[in-house]
Amino acid sequence: MSSKRKITVAYGDGIGPEIMKATLSILDAAGAQLEYDVIEIGEQVYLKGISSGMEPKSFASLRETKVFLKSPITTPQGGGFKSLNVTTRKSFGLFANVRPCKAYSPFIKTHFP
Repeated sequence: MSSKRKITVAYGDGIGPEIMKATLSILDAAGAQLEYDVIEIGEQVYLKGISSGMEPKSFASLRETKVFLKSPITTPQGGGFKSLNVTTRKSFGLFANVRPCKAYSPFIKTHFP
């Protein structure tokens, strides 16, 4: 029996919690061997006076797990708030959003076999 892989999960705000709940239930039902380190991000964190939208302990979780599964968040307009997505990308040197895919050519017609 393999051990579970720890990942950082953020429910976000707005429609985020609903999306994340559904996503995690699918991963669990599929038998993904994951352990969730849930962090708080987004509007509630911004309103605490943290301009990045993420507390230092949340950044520590990302450094540890190296995996970030997040749902949509709200960035307040004006007032010097930083985009959480941009802050995260710059903090961890992330410049690609890789989405693996597979073409089933020649069985399914595709422009990119």
